[in-house]
Amino acid sequence: MTRNRIFVLDVGKTNVKAAVFDAAGAQLFERSARNARLPGPPYPHADTGAIWAFCLAALREAGAAQAIDAIIVTTHGATGALIGGHDLALPVLDYEYAAVEEVESSYAPLRAPFIETLSPPLPAGLNLGRQLAWQAQNFAEAFGKARHLVMYAQYWTWRLTGVAVLEATSLGAHTDLWLPKQGAPSALAKALGLDALFPPMLKAYEVAGPLKPAIAAECGLKHVPDVFAGIHDSNASILPHLARRAPPFTVISTGTWVILFGLGLSLDKLDPARDQLANIDVEGRPIACARFMGGREYAAIAGADAARPAVADVEDILRRGVFALPNFAGGSGPLPRAKSRIEGDAASPEARAGLATLYVALMTDYALDLLGAARGDLLVEGSFADNEHFCAALAALRPAQEVIVSRGAAGTARGAAMLANWPPESLPLEDAARAEAYADAAALDAYRRDWRRRVGVT
Repeated sequence: MTRNRIFVLDVGKTNVKAAVFDAAGAQLFERSARNARLPGPPYPHADTGAIWAFCLAALREAGAAQAIDAIIVTTHGATGALIGGHDLALPVLDYEYAAVEEVESSYAPLRAPFIETLSPPLPAGLNLGRQLAWQAQNFAEAFGKARHLVMYAQYWTWRLTGVAVLEATSLGAHTDLWLPKQGAPSALAKALGLDALFPPMLKAYEVAGPLKPAIAAECGLKHVPDVFAGIHDSNASILPHLARRAPPFTVISTGTWVILFGLGLSLDKLDPARDQLANIDVEGRPIACARFMGGREYAAIAGADAARPAVADVEDILRRGVFALPNFAGGSGPLPRAKSRIEGDAASPEARAGLATLYVALMTDYALDLLGAARGDLLVEGSFADNEHFCAALAALRPAQEVIVSRGAAGTARGAAMLANWPPESLPLEDAARAEAYADAAALDAYRRDWRRRVGVT
């Protein structure tokens, strides 16, 4: 059965979006809003009430224009939800909350070796297991009332259906809770008793259940759609490429995080100290990955008044030798302990944006080298796909590879919508274009060599 109207709720760290796609991937509806966190008490946490209100309003508006056949949720990773009897047992903790590191001395000995989990030790709450250990220690009574532990996408699936499920792309996103090669809970999950809270596993493209009739009625839907298990957002962005291409190729998913998905690359040389890890695809297979907080770092360098740079602004940065040196996010990426600094003058908003663009391109290039992604196309998804200078610089830095740029900003949501008819019987024409390399490749190569020398890498 082909599902022709698919509603996607896309909960990112910065924004929450809702979109409707048809079976061919055409976008028919879109709404978005800022996604703010609440400061507490009891700790910084997601404003799930505001997100839920946004979801219902968007579903009501979208459903008034067309019959919704399916609902799919995609969210950022490193986030889970403890479900009690009829609501959350505890608020959904913000993964950037550094206080969870208080439990590290007791938590670290429980972690399985990286070779088993392919989940590196990350700062703050970027390992979901550390969040949960901290919650269990500090809110034992409330924690003890939890009946299920679900990942963030599946929390919203539960809100929509009343059915609790787990799903591998979310559970396997550096949580410390999953053994991707075995498809089983980790020793840490068992030691903390978390595996006892695991509901049944589904594939992201399997139906968790029908939308609650009361919600369908409240939103004025013409009939009750099925709700799918849901998917981790970066994994959603690779689905169109999984359907089209044979490995090797690398998807560069960009936003708050820049995440490199090296399809067909070896897992054997992943270095947890450089923010390399494995993510899990929709079939439960591990994928070699590397990441850094490119969107966050771009904003730190460019500033609040950043303007869109022109070619002349980028050329001026290259000519004068102005450098942004990592790490502007701290504790993550291939150079987690580096101390950020800017050498030279980039005073205007356009100059700072040009400098930030070059920085993210150089960090992406370096992360690709470390990952061993020397062959196959490079497919740019997300917010940096709209930055022509980033794409041109990457194409010049990687002349042996094609840089393919996805058009539009709906890559994650469009990929998630594909789950409603997965695997696809046919694919529409790819909405993408080959990036033209920056004209002065020699100047950019010299700048890269100087940048790496200053950073202290080769």
